[in-house]
Amino acid sequence: MNYKLSKSSLSLMKECPRCFWLTQHKVWKRPQGIFPSLPSGMDNILKTHFDKFREKGKLPPELCDNHDCKDMKLFDDKELLKIWRNNFKGIGWKDIEGNVLFGAIDDLLINGKKLITMDYKTRGFPLKEDTAEFYQDQLDIYNFLFRKNGYETEDYAFLIFYYPKEVLETGEVIFDAELKKMKIDVKNAETIFNNAIKLLNSDCPSKSCEWCEGR
Repeated sequence: MNYKLSKSSLSLMKECPRCFWLTQHKVWKRPQGIFPSLPSGMDNILKTHFDKFREKGKLPPELCDNHDCKDMKLFDDKELLKIWRNNFKGIGWKDIEGNVLFGAIDDLLINGKKLITMDYKTRGFPLKEDTAEFYQDQLDIYNFLFRKNGYETEDYAFLIFYYPKEVLETGEVIFDAELKKMKIDVKNAETIFNNAIKLLNSDCPSKSCEWCEGR
């Protein structure tokens, strides 16, 4: 049996291997909670915001004011970026057994010939010391996929966090932006993928969570 795995499905594996196994084998699908609309809406607005600067061949202030982005530019192949941003397409790779891994990105920077993945994150409050670490696997998977598709990537990626700062007298909500540079590890992504396939080719895990208990 071949499997089609997304970045989000691998997150489920980390949370509950049994839920992941049951879902991938189409025995039972774990119910999805109510998806918060604000982060989704912010993602769309931010993509439009970045695309306006892409058209001008410039970086938005959140990036050009940061020394880590010196000499970089936004990835300018709009049609390709449109595919890679699509949740149903994204960037994917198929192993020799026919198993597929794919993920949809938010944005890309380019430094010479090397790509740098960038993901937008919306929060209700400033970052804690370990906030960025929760997204390490996601960034590793994106870079793994790009390299499997023949692209060069830097050994780092960016997370850009937006969180509310104040409301002006006019009613406008002002957000702060904080850029985090993250070292990536494609070996970690490869290990996650291989472990997922190994798990799916094994018997269903017996340990259950509150969602899959009794399934």
